[in-house]
Amino acid sequence: MGGSDLTMRGRHGDAFSTYKRNVLRDYVNFNKDGASEHLLNGVGKDLGNPSWRRSLPHVLVAALSSLLFGYHLGVVNETLESISLDLGFNGNALAEGLVVSTCLGGAFVGSLFSGWIADGVGRRRAFQLCALPMIIGALMSAATNDLWGMLLGRLFVGTGMGLGPPVAALYVAEVSPTSVRGTFGSFTQIATCLGLMGSLFIGIPAKEVANWWRVCFVVSVIPAVALALLMQFCAESPHWLFKVNLIDGAYSALDLFQRGRAAEAETEFEKFLGGVYVKSAMAELSKADRGDEVDTVKLSELLYGRYFRMIFIGSVLFALQQLSGINAVFYFSSSVFKSAGIPSDIANICVGISNLSGSVIAMILMDKLGRKVLLLGSFIGMAVSLGIQVAAASSFVSGSVSSYMSAAGMLLVVLAFSLGAGPVPGLLLSEIFPSRIRAKGMAFCMAVHWVINFFVGLLFLQLLEQLGPKVLYTIFATFCLIGAAFVKRNVVETKGKSLQEIEIALLPQE
Repeated sequence: MGGSDLTMRGRHGDAFSTYKRNVLRDYVNFNKDGASEHLLNGVGKDLGNPSWRRSLPHVLVAALSSLLFGYHLGVVNETLESISLDLGFNGNALAEGLVVSTCLGGAFVGSLFSGWIADGVGRRRAFQLCALPMIIGALMSAATNDLWGMLLGRLFVGTGMGLGPPVAALYVAEVSPTSVRGTFGSFTQIATCLGLMGSLFIGIPAKEVANWWRVCFVVSVIPAVALALLMQFCAESPHWLFKVNLIDGAYSALDLFQRGRAAEAETEFEKFLGGVYVKSAMAELSKADRGDEVDTVKLSELLYGRYFRMIFIGSVLFALQQLSGINAVFYFSSSVFKSAGIPSDIANICVGISNLSGSVIAMILMDKLGRKVLLLGSFIGMAVSLGIQVAAASSFVSGSVSSYMSAAGMLLVVLAFSLGAGPVPGLLLSEIFPSRIRAKGMAFCMAVHWVINFFVGLLFLQLLEQLGPKVLYTIFATFCLIGAAFVKRNVVETKGKSLQEIEIALLPQE
């Protein structure tokens, strides 16, 4: 029976290979007829670039997951004092730290499984699954009367936070026309900034109005519900549909017609690009196929072998992003501005505006200067800005001047980060990872991101106390310079290239 099954699978595999060759030949003939000469995510030189207006609504809905990510990162900043008073753990540093960090643990779990979820149920359903724990967790946090209920709610929210960003990076990269993929990829960073700023603004009355912190959690349910509902009307990623086609086709090429997924992929491309680009887009996907999509991706394949270099680059980029000290800068910003005589709420607004301004500039420049240039400039700019922080902590600078230098240096660090080190890694990795490992590779690298994030947050205050700001900021600046050198040596430019062209160029033949 087993031999017969293998024989049947072999025949189906041969039939499917013949089917794919015929499809590709038809598309090549289509190109020879002059409809398209060069393919860039469905973009032919003769046809020009597809309109960005078609894919924009889908990208904006996906960006809601990043808005929620930013909102839940900042929702306890202004409200933690009120929460601790109402729930009876005021003055308990451990409990307050757990309220902040529990969602990071949930985010690690969510990001770890995000690749398998995105590949298993598709990008659209993954977004809806991301919204569900955020809705449940936010309502639990809003309704709780004790610390444990708050921690459980934050854990649920964190799971959604970990699932959302990698899926958003995948979806945006896969549905955006090549000419605006960098610009659209920056939307997720801008949405995160807006969510963070929104949580700070909404949290301002928390110290004056009783139980206002409960309102802050309930407010987050609105965009989460909107994400779940609107994603139902968004198109699925054609890249995922094509990948599923290949897996199904390993058993029977006829299933493609019976299940209608090939036609479904073409339909989704039409929604994003327009009907005239569908054939060229499908041919582009076929061109990148190496015949290994049918195999399940194993963790060992990510850790060594032909995928290792890409996973290594992605993991190191996310690690250096966190080791640049950006989150430590955010954590320490209130006390720095306070020493300069600036109230904490004004300080948070200044940091938010600096972050948002840099993200908007990055969006404008992403498809003009390219990803590598922005990353290089960002890491070097952060190193210089941290150098200002080091100078401010030196003994030869007077007290008042030191405070203002430190505040200015902090804003410059945030600005430099948001120009490249913030938005680029997620976009770049979703571009350089081959289709076969894209979701799981992103999941692995995001898990590395959350682990480093957790330890930086855990150890920052202790290191600051033991080493002092001068030494600590010097260490962060050194990591930024290492980041610039790493980018210069290892990162490839992806501006103006289709996902399939990048995959063919980077992935070595077996």
